[in-house]
Amino acid sequence: MARIAFIVANDFEDAEFRVPYDEVKKAGHEAVIIGVEAGKQLKGKKGREVITAEKSVKDVREEDFAALVIPGGYSPDHLRMDIHMVGFVRDFFKADKPIAAICHGPWMLVEADIADGRTVTSFPSIKTDLINAGSRWVDREVVEDGGLITSRKPDDLKAFCAALLRQVSQGLAARLESPLAPEAASDQQPSVH
Repeated sequence: MARIAFIVANDFEDAEFRVPYDEVKKAGHEAVIIGVEAGKQLKGKKGREVITAEKSVKDVREEDFAALVIPGGYSPDHLRMDIHMVGFVRDFFKADKPIAAICHGPWMLVEADIADGRTVTSFPSIKTDLINAGSRWVDREVVEDGGLITSRKPDDLKAFCAALLRQVSQGLAARLESPLAPEAASDQQPSVH
């Protein structure tokens, strides 16, 4: 069983939180809701979900988790204003752990300065932000570039969750230790579905 962090603020996209959260739990993993402040109630932008931040980002470390999920909506726009949240995302990237960001979630990749040189997708309204940050943006239901998993919208949740759960169960580190020589491994293209 793995522990998976969900970083959330108000105005998150209800389904983009609920579906991955439920899928993670159904797969036998522990899902932990992390906010700027522990115990704070957070409301989805459609009003279907009201959740409570179980932990404050100041009280957790990347080492405590196997992967990170960033639901979309307006939540990532709020979260990127918090230096601790941005650092938390960057720490997952530095540790080569899966980061799954959907819809507006990739805004956090930009803010954490980890989008440069990566192939990603997102909700179309932040495409230019990602390109300006140095990303290669593609219009696909899910894109995996190493441990970065990105998707566009709630319609993509099935593929998004499948990619996240596969990376958690198989372990990103095991996939990175391919039998290819280091030079050949660096030539591999990201997985685009």
